[in-house]
Amino acid sequence: MSITAETVKQLRERTGAGMMECKKALVETGGDLDAAAELMRKQGLAKADKKATRIAADGVIAVERSADGLAAAMVEVNCETDFVARGEDFRAFAKAVASRAVAARPQTLDALLQAKLDGAETIEERRRSLVAKIGENIGVRRFALLATPQHLGAYTHGTRIGTLVAVKGGDAQLAHDLAMHVAASNPRYLSQREVPAEVIAKEREILTEQARGEGKPPEIVAKMVEGRLRKSLGEITLLGQPFVKDPDTTVEKLLKGAGAQVIGFERFEVGAGIEKKQEDYVAEVMAQVKGSSTPARH
Repeated sequence: MSITAETVKQLRERTGAGMMECKKALVETGGDLDAAAELMRKQGLAKADKKATRIAADGVIAVERSADGLAAAMVEVNCETDFVARGEDFRAFAKAVASRAVAARPQTLDALLQAKLDGAETIEERRRSLVAKIGENIGVRRFALLATPQHLGAYTHGTRIGTLVAVKGGDAQLAHDLAMHVAASNPRYLSQREVPAEVIAKEREILTEQARGEGKPPEIVAKMVEGRLRKSLGEITLLGQPFVKDPDTTVEKLLKGAGAQVIGFERFEVGAGIEKKQEDYVAEVMAQVKGSSTPARH
């Protein structure tokens, strides 16, 4: 049967696939546009599964607020290359995921992936379709939700770092400044009370060995260690860090002066903790050389 160029064009617009793939699907389905789109979607799912083993360590952080501004969702959506991360389709998908997250308030990542977009396909279905269209592994890696009855700071540094800070007291500007601070200073904990005992013990052990190496008496070593430990813990806790806009003031002092307190914060950075595959080209070449030099057997 004859497949018109207009039908092929319509299918391309719906699926984002190539012209020949669209024409083939239309031929297989007798020119039925809906059936062809469904067929290509099924084929796309197979392609998406094949790409799922490839490392996706690039991507974007997307942040979306609720209508009242008192809640926000932050998501990390990954792809394989910076080129795709800059693409309009990829970024629109990340934004849609964040919007759905703040609206649905899911408890788990699986629940978020099964949430409906525009009342039709799920986030997971959209993700798989995007994999088929773009040709890279794409994944929704994680999300965070934060809500507050008063002020919520949200900040993205480009598209690679995102932060949320919930503040009780103070004002909206303070919440925004703290969100920027978290992006720049990357605190691991809110206060020293939240630092796990094993982390403190390990840090004390390291500092003790360093102090002993300086040849100080035991009683001096003990005082040196405790002083350095306080400083070290201050560097990894939000309240103990010098405020980025005024390094002479700690965040804790800033909050006290404003009559405010931080009740929670989140920070995402694209690819953090993902082990990227390192190609060992020297070993690869050596293996090929050894293989080619093996005597032939008769």
